[in-house]
Amino acid sequence: KRLVMRWNGRVIVDVSREFLNSNGAPKQATALVEAQKTLAEEEPAFAGGLRKMAGDLNMCSRRGLCERFDSTNGAMGLLMPFGGRRQRTPAQAMASLLPVRGAESKTASVMAYGFDPFVMEKSPYIGAYLSVVSSMAKLVASGAGWRGAHLTFQEYFQRMTGEAEKWGRPMAALLGALMAQLDLEAAAIGGKDSMSGSFEQMHVPPTLVSFAVAACRAKNIISNEFKRPGAEVGLLLPEYGEDGLPVAASLRALFDRVTEGICRGEIASAQALGMGGAAEAVFKMGLGNRIGFAFDEGAKDLFGRCYGGFVVEYAAGAKAEHLLGRTTEDYALTYCGERVDSAELESIYDAKLEDVFPVRAAQGEEKVEAFRFERNIPAKASVKIARPRVLIPVFPGTNCEYDTERAFQAAGAETETIVVRNLSAKDVQ
Repeated sequence: KRLVMRWNGRVIVDVSREFLNSNGAPKQATALVEAQKTLAEEEPAFAGGLRKMAGDLNMCSRRGLCERFDSTNGAMGLLMPFGGRRQRTPAQAMASLLPVRGAESKTASVMAYGFDPFVMEKSPYIGAYLSVVSSMAKLVASGAGWRGAHLTFQEYFQRMTGEAEKWGRPMAALLGALMAQLDLEAAAIGGKDSMSGSFEQMHVPPTLVSFAVAACRAKNIISNEFKRPGAEVGLLLPEYGEDGLPVAASLRALFDRVTEGICRGEIASAQALGMGGAAEAVFKMGLGNRIGFAFDEGAKDLFGRCYGGFVVEYAAGAKAEHLLGRTTEDYALTYCGERVDSAELESIYDAKLEDVFPVRAAQGEEKVEAFRFERNIPAKASVKIARPRVLIPVFPGTNCEYDTERAFQAAGAETETIVVRNLSAKDVQ
């Protein structure tokens, strides 16, 4: 009953298994979970609320940051980071085909996250619960559904120095996340936690970010930008309890209803509600295809946080529920006689982080020389074989060889891959 490790025939570790099982010296801490507070919000005026929402650091465009990363690497992505013909509506989830060499996969891996620092700051319990709900709702809005999904958490709290109140915050967050897992029948696998979020008197807010991961049929995946003007759009919400949390049975039923609507083709696009409520959802859903939105006069609480709820665009001929409004060709948001130009909101939305993560490159004074080449006779291959042969060299530091192979094979070519090894001079020879 010992752990023994050998290297080059020499014993380098020899430890009692009983000692390892003891996990070292026992540690104890007292945790006091303080009374949880709800986040008080006031509904802003329509036009002013839209402009404030578009320029909010938590809701503004992150396109300049996203474009620093290659979203097409691997050639398996089902959703671009920004959807629509203009590629402007931010996707709520990552969806990618499972790579299978020599075959075409029909199964997608889907992942989304949820977190609201303002709710977490007031109540780690409620905030953690809603982090789980938000991440799962984004899976549902993408067409992946929630049943069979799994979670992983990223936690971050201020430095623990012994006070029971400090230990109570991660305790409350974990209790909230656990309750959400029980209500949604989803297990959390792994994760990362840190208790070092302090610098002198500055502390991070209690943080529990939920990542939800699921597998589904690739054909069920939908994007979240509005598809056409003149479509009816519904606002679907679960029931909420006195604590502001969605009622579990109602939430599960709503998740199932939206998933079934997507699978039947009745829902053309869906957006899980976030920090800016329905107003944020319809604004961002309209960006991708430059589509406006007219709110129904009976619509209320347009900016309220309604985690677990959805804005859904119904397909032509589908029966709409809980009408929020209709999409319009006029690129504007209108409500009870007020009209706000979406192009104006878009400029506010883009400008917030332009100085930090620029989208537009600096324009030079020099005129770029234009080159032109024309060929009237189409080029033809000199080698006459039925299936072209393709050699794919794999060099150190390169990638996407499997994807290149897959593309050539789909076009009818026969491929051969050669790995160029350079670990030694003999390998190179």
